[in-house]
Amino acid sequence: MAVKIRLRRMGAKRQPFYRLVVADSRSPRDGRFIEELGYYNPLTADDKLEVDEDKAISWLQNGAQPTDTARRLLRKAGVMQKFHDLKSKE
Repeated sequence: MAVKIRLRRMGAKRQPFYRLVVADSRSPRDGRFIEELGYYNPLTADDKLEVDEDKAISWLQNGAQPTDTARRLLRKAGVMQKFHDLKSKE
């Protein structure tokens, strides 16, 4: 089973709100997911981003592959830097 870290769209029309989730790559974009890692609201002035770093690092260590957009958000939150630091210590 290929596991991806990706965005799940929520919110009304023209008011997108995204949740950062871990899901099977075969499941639909807004379908079933394994675990929620955080959320992202692009409509606020400062692009509100909240990520549970411990869960995200745990999933990355277990082989979950983030999509391009999820990788960019994780980098913005500082999770990717911590993951690479942990990986280089091993």
